[in-house]
Amino acid sequence: MDYLELHRGSVVVDTHCDTLKCLMPVFTRPRDSMWADRSKVGMVARSSLGHIDVPRLLEGGVTCQVFAISGERGRTPSHSVRTALEMIGRFYAECEANPDAVVPVTRSSEIAEAKRAGRVAAMLSIEGCDVLEGSIEMLQVFHRLGVRMVGLVHSARNELADGIADMRTGGRLSEMGAQAVGELNRLGVVVDVSHLNDEGFWDVMELTRAHVIASHSNCRAVCDHPRNMTDDMIRALAGNGGVMGMNFAPAFVHPTKATLEAVVDHIDHVVELVGPGHVGLGSDFDGIPSTPAGLEDATRIPCITAELLKRGYTEDDVRKILGGNHMRLIKHVCD
Repeated sequence: MDYLELHRGSVVVDTHCDTLKCLMPVFTRPRDSMWADRSKVGMVARSSLGHIDVPRLLEGGVTCQVFAISGERGRTPSHSVRTALEMIGRFYAECEANPDAVVPVTRSSEIAEAKRAGRVAAMLSIEGCDVLEGSIEMLQVFHRLGVRMVGLVHSARNELADGIADMRTGGRLSEMGAQAVGELNRLGVVVDVSHLNDEGFWDVMELTRAHVIASHSNCRAVCDHPRNMTDDMIRALAGNGGVMGMNFAPAFVHPTKATLEAVVDHIDHVVELVGPGHVGLGSDFDGIPSTPAGLEDATRIPCITAELLKRGYTEDDVRKILGGNHMRLIKHVCD
């Protein structure tokens, strides 16, 4: 089968992008020239700015794009909840502006229906529980607003856990962090371990009763960066039934030269360790200042399919990696 035919016929899921931040003036700075006009352009119209908009997702054959919301302490120290709610409001406004092309979803069945209708399925995630402002009850609120993936931290320590920026501390989850894992399991929301420090990862693995995701993390054995996962972590994630999404951030891909082929090297490593059932895509598009050569924006996602076939992957395994594994996880947790 031709790689484009296989790609177009597959469910393709990308579990992390930061496009909503690019649409919010609170997150843009004068030096962020790449994103300066995004709040005016939005994500419905095709643009040359950034990496993602709805037309480019459709061209790239992306079935489901997960959009992160957050309230970073460095930029929104006093009103994280308000910022998160404004981002959710912008998300739904963008979806409503072009309902024939993009639709908000919370279940795997809705993703499949969007695929049949030729629309992009858009799902909400939280990147960093600073947005709870100390209240576990806010998880119920965000769940009602459509959030279906939650990362406990965004690198820096918060009330729930320590992130990779605090690796030195060796801290596990706080009591509130442990409560959050239990509440997310109860609500049917995917726990995301990307950005946690190593000790926090292992704490989540002990506490969770559901499959977890590393929405945008790579392999430390391939590229030695603390944001990437060790082989033991990857094995534990697979043993839990979880999935990791390959991150396109050059620093996490290769120490000197990030390319499409280097991203697929990470996929190869996961498959060699635990088989093809626990790896997918988590681009980090619109949250990274540059991209690997060959993966310049969402329109280039089919090149991953071509490279996987070139390396001898079966069509069934390619379908799993493109989105089948993430669909299985979403169905297990959210449906």
